[in-house]
Amino acid sequence: MINTNLKFWRRELSLTQAQMAEKLGIKRSLVGAYEEGRAEPKLATLVNMARLFGITLDALVTTDFSKRKNAKAAAQLQAQNAQMAADSGNSRPGGNLRILALTVDREQNENIELVPQKAAAGYLNGYADPEYLEELPKFRLPMLGSSGTFRAFEIAGDSMLPIASGTVIVGRYVDDWLNLKDGTPCIIVSSKEGIVFKRVFNRLKDNAMLALHSDNPLYSPYQIDVEDVVEIWEAKAYISSTFPIADLSLTRLASIVLDLQQQVSTMKKV
Repeated sequence: MINTNLKFWRRELSLTQAQMAEKLGIKRSLVGAYEEGRAEPKLATLVNMARLFGITLDALVTTDFSKRKNAKAAAQLQAQNAQMAADSGNSRPGGNLRILALTVDREQNENIELVPQKAAAGYLNGYADPEYLEELPKFRLPMLGSSGTFRAFEIAGDSMLPIASGTVIVGRYVDDWLNLKDGTPCIIVSSKEGIVFKRVFNRLKDNAMLALHSDNPLYSPYQIDVEDVVEIWEAKAYISSTFPIADLSLTRLASIVLDLQQQVSTMKKV
């Protein structure tokens, strides 16, 4: 039902293929391919479609909304969803639906966009703009697999030592903030703090806040209001040109132990 429903909902929303592609963060050619059944959307794109249409993912892939009775049911469902969202207010902070823009390569594999330090300020304005993302450097890391959407951020400062300033953190997009586990290292994109790399402690159910902790004890923890949070990316890998400094005390100890072993071996031969 995906191709049928995509065409139906695009027309219901009075969108061109280009406009639909922009809202979903994909190329226009992909919308045409999906509608004609020449390609199948990835899970992340299906989720974004369901959110945009105001229906469940199950309904998107199993229900033919092009039939009049189902179209009416869809309209009722959209109204119910809107009312539920209005009634719930902040009772489920972090559970609001978001549409994530992304880019793909020629084989339709999702790219990992790199946000350098110099582009951090611009990212706050362009994170949802496919044209902005197209201008960012891109790469792929096959070792991360295909489960999830990834983005890379170059961090600044020494709050997360021994991970040094200038390190690139590769994060997987977090959709459900409510289930973030305490102590998870994440890239937090917020309207007030910008882009920061911290360990997150989940306080959403208690007071709609996230507590952010640095690994460097010289930096004090602080809290951030969920309303200020734009995106959360769970850290999955990092790339750095700075190698860890060896613990010289352990090196000397190992040397002493080796010398003693050699001396004992020599005494036994005598």
